[in-house]
Amino acid sequence: MKTSEKEFTRIVREHKGTIYTVCYMFSRDADEIADLFQEVLVKLWNGFDSFKSRSDIKTWIYRVALNSCISTERKKKRRQSADLTMTVDLFETDNEDTAQASLLHRRISRLRPFDRAIVLLWLENISYDEIADIVGISAKNVSVRLFRIKEQLKRMSD
Repeated sequence: MKTSEKEFTRIVREHKGTIYTVCYMFSRDADEIADLFQEVLVKLWNGFDSFKSRSDIKTWIYRVALNSCISTERKKKRRQSADLTMTVDLFETDNEDTAQASLLHRRISRLRPFDRAIVLLWLENISYDEIADIVGISAKNVSVRLFRIKEQLKRMSD
């Protein structure tokens, strides 16, 4: 295995939770999450040699993962496919915390992709400055958007 392959493997191991979290915020379907995860890995690998440590590795991974998931989301909306739903939700349990998390996830999934990305990063306890770097807006704009997004989430009905 080449040095770059070893380094890439190490980085993916360290940050696979981050990648998975981003993918999960854009889908609840296990197969689709796996597909998103795979697509993010491909994009990370393709851009790995050109990554020059201009930013923190985690910032770069978030940016690639979010851009990849947002692009997939946009393509999905253009395709107008029929939903095939199961009558059993494998993610559901009777636990109250899980029910609350599920409600939050449903509401967040109804946000526009860019707003969803901002909320995801905020939920990951990333600073406003770092969120700004990842999504390409000012920290002040992050603050304003988060306020508006929180208000929008409060007003949503289930």
